[in-house]
Amino acid sequence: MTPLPDPRALTLLDAILPHVAFDGWSDGAFIAAVDECGLSLAQARDVCPRGAIDLAVLLHTQGDAAMVSALSSSDFSDMRFRDKVAHAVRLRLDAVNDKEAVRRGSVLFALPHMAPEGSKLIWGTADAIWTALGDTSDDINWYTKRATLSAVYGSVVLYWLGDDNDDGQATTDFIDRRIENVMQFESFKAAVNKNPLLKPFSAALAQLTSCVKAPSAPASDLPGSWKTPR
Repeated sequence: MTPLPDPRALTLLDAILPHVAFDGWSDGAFIAAVDECGLSLAQARDVCPRGAIDLAVLLHTQGDAAMVSALSSSDFSDMRFRDKVAHAVRLRLDAVNDKEAVRRGSVLFALPHMAPEGSKLIWGTADAIWTALGDTSDDINWYTKRATLSAVYGSVVLYWLGDDNDDGQATTDFIDRRIENVMQFESFKAAVNKNPLLKPFSAALAQLTSCVKAPSAPASDLPGSWKTPR
């Protein structure tokens, strides 16, 4: 279970958002938020050691939590699986209350030294979607599903940031096209695996990838594990 954020961090997040639109996720915006909350800088740093960066991360993870909550009450009875994934991505965008804060966040996490953090956040969103949709894979597919959806979600966010239409239909259509691309790739993989001419290659690859296992314990901060075949 994901631990609940410190209430002081949530207060700081609410306070910093109006400043982010003008100053980005910067030290200046963080200090302004601290002043408004009546905290000392030392108290604020105790909650957010990296300042505004930690609040940008919190904004993203709160969006993931809102999406998971919305998914839990969604009716999937008449949806194909691709539609479920597209619906989840749409709900994740709908969870954003401050588009400019996300825009500024995309700039922050595009910086070379912040790119690993940004990739981790997108991976977390993809993982939250697959987990909420009941994914039970425990092998290489655990990784490929999340890697593929991470690429989809990253491109969707960039498109959505540039979509100024009020109805969001252009973004919805873009999501559907990207999900369709993923389905085409999955069909291609299935065709390759069934091709008798490629059977030796497929068997060797399957033997290799059988060593890869999904994360089995939250105690490690590594994304997965490698087990030696017996």
